[in-house]
Amino acid sequence: MRLDILSLFPEMFVSPLSQSIIAKAMQRGLVEIHLHNIRDYATGKHRVTDDAPFGGGGGMIIKVEPIDRALEAIKEGCLGIETILLSPQGQLFNHQVAEELAQKKRLILVCGHYDGVDERVSEKLVDRELSIGDFVLTGGELAAMVVIDAVVRLQPGVLGNSASCLRDSFAQQTLCHPHYTRPAQYRGWQVPAVLISGHQEKVAQWRKEKALERTRIRRPDLLTTASNAKKGTTGEPFC
Repeated sequence: MRLDILSLFPEMFVSPLSQSIIAKAMQRGLVEIHLHNIRDYATGKHRVTDDAPFGGGGGMIIKVEPIDRALEAIKEGCLGIETILLSPQGQLFNHQVAEELAQKKRLILVCGHYDGVDERVSEKLVDRELSIGDFVLTGGELAAMVVIDAVVRLQPGVLGNSASCLRDSFAQQTLCHPHYTRPAQYRGWQVPAVLISGHQEKVAQWRKEKALERTRIRRPDLLTTASNAKKGTTGEPFC
């Protein structure tokens, strides 16, 4: 997979992309991530990328021209590239969207900034808008990092255990079960006996029950969604 990131502040990505799983995935050639500065595609001596909004009001708006030029240069006539604008007005990003995007060969993420992006970018230049939640950030860079992390870890071979992502919270429309590790007892706090019993069927059943219990308490909306999506099927998700 290849991801192209279009931003006014590409330096913000340097540290996150040089650490942990994403860095290893890039080193192993499982994913390519390219950073592009919107200013490089602006014209004029000062390479201005923003301007005051028509109609008045405070704040500045990112201009449509440099984004258009950048996208044209990055795509270079290639087809099948999905272009996404990170925006508070976008579709809510979740695990199911991450799974969908993980199937793509190329993605372009456009990071908004200031008071927003010229609406013609949304109307004419991108395929969809995504939001990571009902709050406003200074820019789309942090949102893009969230999307990158969620999508890259779903690429084949990125995780050490390929089954890990199948047991994640939200992968089966539930939260994940509780996790414990050594020591089995600490300050009188005991790990549930079933987990050290060696009985794998009982462990699996305990995890399923605890995942459903946790989801009912913390995120009952997920069970409603899962019930609607899986109507007519047998079996229940566990994590």
